[in-house]
Amino acid sequence: MYVVRVKDVLAQVRDVRGTGEGCIGSGVYLVQVAGAQGGGTGHSPAASPVSPPSLPQVLPLLRALGATGLLLEYEDTFPYTGPLELLQAPHAYSPAELRALLSRARALGLDVVPLVQSFGHMEFVLKHREFAHLREVKELPNALNPHKEESLALVKAMIDQVMALHEDLQWFHIGCDEVYYLGEGEESKQWLQQQDNTPEKLCLSHIKAVATCLASSYPMVTPIVWDDMLRGMSEETLAESGVPQLVQPMIWDYAADIDVEGKVQLLEKYRRCGFSKVWFASAFKGATGVNQSLTLIGHHLRNQLEWLQVASRSPGGALEGIALTGWQRYDHFSVLCELLPVAIPSLAVCLQTLKNGGYSEKVKENVENLLGMSNLEVDTFMSTSLGTFPGSHILTLVTEVSFYLKSSVDELLERNRYVTGWFSPYHRKRKIIHPIIIHHFQPDAVSLLCKWNAVLHDLQAAMEQVFHRCAVEEWMEENVYPSLQKLQQVVDDLDEAIEAQN
Repeated sequence: MYVVRVKDVLAQVRDVRGTGEGCIGSGVYLVQVAGAQGGGTGHSPAASPVSPPSLPQVLPLLRALGATGLLLEYEDTFPYTGPLELLQAPHAYSPAELRALLSRARALGLDVVPLVQSFGHMEFVLKHREFAHLREVKELPNALNPHKEESLALVKAMIDQVMALHEDLQWFHIGCDEVYYLGEGEESKQWLQQQDNTPEKLCLSHIKAVATCLASSYPMVTPIVWDDMLRGMSEETLAESGVPQLVQPMIWDYAADIDVEGKVQLLEKYRRCGFSKVWFASAFKGATGVNQSLTLIGHHLRNQLEWLQVASRSPGGALEGIALTGWQRYDHFSVLCELLPVAIPSLAVCLQTLKNGGYSEKVKENVENLLGMSNLEVDTFMSTSLGTFPGSHILTLVTEVSFYLKSSVDELLERNRYVTGWFSPYHRKRKIIHPIIIHHFQPDAVSLLCKWNAVLHDLQAAMEQVFHRCAVEEWMEENVYPSLQKLQQVVDDLDEAIEAQN
């Protein structure tokens, strides 16, 4: 789902053995779109602040590709109210916009699984002065203090508001991944000094408290948690905690060469501890570089193929689903990585691969037909086909910018002998230039600037149809302006030098 930031695509599997289609071919596929990991700047841009009117446009494509649901991590794009209203980013969705999106999803047969972080990755909450006293470590806004009753009350309030806007939920993801510095807060240090207390038990006690709270208020909804905080725990510790009876763990790994045998053993361990079902999580974008601008489909395709191997070796009935994640930021304070439209071909390949139990020429043809592309390439960033899917024009322009903007400007400013030899920073500062040299590079510089201004005008217009202005501004500042401003400055300096001579 694209409501808030793109985050994951979940492929829920009823029978991992599948039929003739493959290990996950007969299952249910949930596309998770992470709401909005806001940015750490003053105006707090969302991770993938897709504008509400553009969201429903992509849902039919997801359904056609095989998705059967949406995993939505809202973060600061949810329309919180009351004491939680300050959590909203300026571009947060209104209740009406969110209801319209959820209604559209239901009409298409897409289940929705909300995701609300309740332990780690709480920066969008704990960065605010009003909630800073609930930090595990006073100076760090990432993890919630599990000792304070107010912490659980905060999480419950967030869950209640999210639940109030959703209907007929089967699962609710409570996050709990990457709880960095757990046990390093002053209250935790005191707690850990007591006999038999460990960081593992501290982690499990908070997960149990949140899951119990959710189960008490919403007994028909099953909590899901990321599994990374659980992986290293002993079977005895997990079994005795009571957590396996309350939640379903989601095992995540986004590498192209995951440890298949290790994952099978981990799943079996979780089953022995008492977890009724287990989820997997792969990635279709947002996992190969914190500031990645283009998606290398081949990496994510190999990731799906690895997970298919794990699924094929999993005990029957053990696997509830597989989530294909599409992170928009590595955390609340990091820059944007690949935008959703840029990664739709990767998402299509990954979903179809999972649905068909592998990648083949037939799968490739299916994806090309659904995306309106004549030549899909998985092992290179370049594509000769524009495509007709929502946002395809953005992919084309982002590809052009990513490959040619910086290189073309650097070619002119750093490798053109007339610029480096006769219009160096020394010359530019003093407005010195030989008249005959002007004709050797001024036309090229002006032409290049005009070309890129036109491309960027088109890109900005296309992006503003899909994203909120703050996201467009951030992407441009990170990926466009550094090179464009260098080129503009040279042209301006040249004009001033010519004027000074005259």
